Amino acid sequence: MPPSDNALRIAELPAHERPRERLLRLGPAALTTAELVAILLRTGTAGEDAMQLAGRLLREHDGVRGLAGAEVATLRHAPGLGPTRATTVAAAFELGRRAAREQPTLHPIVRGPADIARLLEPELGTLPHEELHLLVMDTRHRVLNASMLYRGSVNAAPGRVAEVFREAVRMNATAIAVAHNHPSGDPAPSRDDVDFTSAVVAAGELLDISVLDHLVFGRDRYVSMRERRLGFG
Repeated sequence: MPPSDNALRIAELPAHERPRERLLRLGPAALTTAELVAILLRTGTAGEDAMQLAGRLLREHDGVRGLAGAEVATLRHAPGLGPTRATTVAAAFELGRRAAREQPTLHPIVRGPADIARLLEPELGTLPHEELHLLVMDTRHRVLNASMLYRGSVNAAPGRVAEVFREAVRMNATAIAVAHNHPSGDPAPSRDDVDFTSAVVAAGELLDISVLDHLVFGRDRYVSMRERRLGFG
């Protein structure tokens, strides 16, 4: 998409109104999303400067959430990006997701599905592919470890169910929670999701490890399998 004929290039702006200068003077919160992305890109191309390129990327990905969830392989082939800019953009969004997951306490406590969502939604809510994530907890439901178990559709294969508990057993933990996402944006649990939850709950009973919940994330919303009594007896 070519830039708008009346769009100002960065070089045409007064020096104090350019993105980097505005950030230094006013702080990052004062900048538009396009200005922040332009700073990451640093330079444009022969046909677009960094601001025009940033604006086009945001339009093509339906805004910042879509750009945040784009695969590096997709970004690197976008016109005007290439591997260097693509990895810079991907790294910036990943740092944002990790910052959102960090808590003021060393071991955040899980009291219900909202706490699980607060920890995992920043990452799972934007992914263009399916991932299964795990929280490992102690007797007070304090989170001891959070990890991504695997990419791909959830199923109840014995190897995958065993993988869910491997870290909990190693850490002598007493509770876990799992969560995965639906890239379609619809968090409605599938039959495979229910079967997988049932298998994990059953395995947890054998190991004396409580399965607190299984959350399914869509776009800006989630479903608690425990609240809907899906896979939980």
